[in-house]
Amino acid sequence: MFSLSPPQGVTFTVSDHTVEVKGKLGTVVRVFKDNYVRVVPDGNSIKIMVSKENRRNRGGIAGTWYSEIRNAFRGGVTEGGFRYEMKIDYTHFPMRVSVRGGNRVVIENFLGGERSPRYADIVGNTKVSVKGDRVTLEGIDRRQLGETAANIERATKIKGFDLRVFQDGVYLISKGE
Repeated sequence: MFSLSPPQGVTFTVSDHTVEVKGKLGTVVRVFKDNYVRVVPDGNSIKIMVSKENRRNRGGIAGTWYSEIRNAFRGGVTEGGFRYEMKIDYTHFPMRVSVRGGNRVVIENFLGGERSPRYADIVGNTKVSVKGDRVTLEGIDRRQLGETAANIERATKIKGFDLRVFQDGVYLISKGE
């Protein structure tokens, strides 16, 4: 059993399988569903209860849920959120990376010969900015930032070439709070 108490100024609600954490920076909503693990409010704290004790349930599922709720409490809605930094790397042909429409990252001139651009979706309320050879992702939900960074890396995946020679792409270089 894990127990978490929110910091001052943070409120939470637990209904059915959904945990909603509210703070001065916004709201993080997470759905937790499992047959043997459940999230239960206990006064001014949240308890993660395990009904069938084994390594998968206790360490895997309950530990992951504990980390996600702690991230929402600690860094997400109170301390300024999270910030990921990515680097645009190319050897010969400069690629252009930009944000269009607020919900899509566009990568143009990838490897110099592609005529059509590559796209990566921005997940949730993640803010993406491009300045020089750096792409900065900011937001209060760590999972959404990670998914957005993975989408950008996946969009620049090279197929059919030797990866030791063709190292062009957009890569994650730092994760911070």
